[in-house]
Amino acid sequence: MKLLTRPEEFVMLAIWKLQDDAYSLSIREQVSSRTGQNWSLSSVYTPLSRLAKKRLVASSLSEPESKRGGRPKRIYTLTPRGRRALLEIRTVESAMWAGIHGLATEG
Repeated sequence: MKLLTRPEEFVMLAIWKLQDDAYSLSIREQVSSRTGQNWSLSSVYTPLSRLAKKRLVASSLSEPESKRGGRPKRIYTLTPRGRRALLEIRTVESAMWAGIHGLATEG
């Protein structure tokens, strides 16, 4: 099993949360607001590109929007393989955190 990087994981989780509204800007806003860090568009596009190559996400074009000058949005979705990868990384993280107590109280 090849593990996801943290940016890949965050982008995939944002896609899952946003569902039909998962396009580059909304993904960036979701990840930025959840992490408290300002993510640039390239910080989103880089993992999106890797995830697409790994066939963990797929994309399609939306219907053209008049408010965007008739241009469509590229909407991202998780593939079944991508959903499995997210579940796998969650299992690995849970196993790594198992048995760790008192971390927040130690100086």
